[in-house]
Amino acid sequence: MRNYLKTWINDVVKTYNFDGIRIDTIPEVSKDFWSEYTASSGVFQMGECFNGDVTFVAGYQGPVSALFNYPMYFKINDVWIYDHSMFEIRTLYADEDNHFSNVDILGSFMDNHDNARFLSKSGNWAAFKSAITFAMTARGIPFFYYGDE
Repeated sequence: MRNYLKTWINDVVKTYNFDGIRIDTIPEVSKDFWSEYTASSGVFQMGECFNGDVTFVAGYQGPVSALFNYPMYFKINDVWIYDHSMFEIRTLYADEDNHFSNVDILGSFMDNHDNARFLSKSGNWAAFKSAITFAMTARGIPFFYYGDE
């Protein structure tokens, strides 16, 4: 199965000339497979590791090129929905600096199709605008989802 999937991704990337791929739910498969799979793809990969623990998520940077910054997603919720201190962002940045090999390729987002939408949790448009502005200008690569994938 491993060989089949590695051959398949290589063929798909070549056939459609993709320059990058998104990989869903990467913790469900062993890290050594992702290293082989991403090498077979030959392109940039953005992996989804739905977890707020920086140490856990950072362990997948290497097996894939980049990751959605789920720890920051949870922190954005804490700050703009649940009124936590913005100093928590500074603390999270320091933690990420200590664990990720490259923080500049983490995918920054504040909302997506896998979770309840920001406004459904707070209804606060001012907070929504502030959170989306932060996510768009925070370090990393801004990613925004509209509707289903």
